[in-house]
Amino acid sequence: MNPTLDKLLGGKQGAIGLALLAALILLVFPLALDAFRLNMVGKYLTYAFVAVGLVLCWGYGGILSLGQGIFFGLGGYCMAMFLKLEASDPQSTRIQSTPGIPDFMDWNQLTELPLFWEPFHSLGFTLVAVVAVPVLLALVIGLAMFKRRVGDVYFSIVTQAIALILTVLIIGQQGLTGGVNGITDLRTLKGWDIRSDEARLILYFVSAVLLLGCILIARFIIASKLGRLLLAMRDKEERVRFSGYDVASFKVFVFCVGAAFAGIGGAMFTLQVGFMSPSFVGIVPSIEMVIFAAVGGRLSLLGAVYGALLVNFGKTYFSESFPELWLYLMGGLFIVVVMYFPNGLAGLWDSHGKRWLARLRRKPAVVVTPAPAVVVSSKRPTPELETTP
Repeated sequence: MNPTLDKLLGGKQGAIGLALLAALILLVFPLALDAFRLNMVGKYLTYAFVAVGLVLCWGYGGILSLGQGIFFGLGGYCMAMFLKLEASDPQSTRIQSTPGIPDFMDWNQLTELPLFWEPFHSLGFTLVAVVAVPVLLALVIGLAMFKRRVGDVYFSIVTQAIALILTVLIIGQQGLTGGVNGITDLRTLKGWDIRSDEARLILYFVSAVLLLGCILIARFIIASKLGRLLLAMRDKEERVRFSGYDVASFKVFVFCVGAAFAGIGGAMFTLQVGFMSPSFVGIVPSIEMVIFAAVGGRLSLLGAVYGALLVNFGKTYFSESFPELWLYLMGGLFIVVVMYFPNGLAGLWDSHGKRWLARLRRKPAVVVTPAPAVVVSSKRPTPELETTP
């Protein structure tokens, strides 16, 4: 096999796991679920982008970010701004005091579109901004923190503080961002109605394909020399630094990659759900995103996807079936995973699933040997002659 392709697939076992995941999200779910449920699974997959990025940052780089909702929200807001401008053409907003601007701006008595909104009339600029804006903020945070050797729990606290600050800023600037309600009533993408079942099905497949692409990129990074350095930095950072490597630059890079994945997930969330609000930017959603990676296994890219699917399915099922108890049931799920499966679903597979498969392979086959045939002769046996000493 081509060495580059082998890195992308993660060897034979990795290729099988990736193929099973692709079959699940590209074939099984679309065939087994109705349009409403499939759209919900599509929303779950957008969270998996963040979980995959956290596997790189936290599992391999040792960077526990409790503010990944920042980048998820920024990517979502960039896409929401473009969609809102398309829905706010002068014809559709002719009843406003100032036609041609979003409705929440008109409610807050703005008379013209803010300057930083203007570039989002372009879809091309928006697609670049979905990745560039989260990456630029991650770059600033990473350089400010890692160059000063701020890490471990201190870095986690800083990211939480930034998530809180950004949430307060978005809510406070209601005339510019939509405030606590966010940017809502998103209808079309270049004239294409994104609220129809057909559009949601297409967006689901786009989200699934992009997620598989992000997994391949993450696998290539892990299999490269950079991946080995990330593991070394996670365990013995000072030794790697004394070996002459620029540890801060590697951390900044992987942190930016995680931010890019989260931004893509946020944009796909906005397209599939039809709105974006500050409730996806704050501390609580950021911690939930870490839980997705923890449940799936913080060293497994595929496990992170399954963790995002399992946790969000649990939230939906428990809230529908046990509306008064679902928070307790979700808390119990997290406690059980942390206490009995500290390495998540991937660790459970490594400790039990692989052993079970190996036992099946080593199990000897039962071979039935036929009894020898008995030959009956009609001749009388010849007696042996006695010998005399």
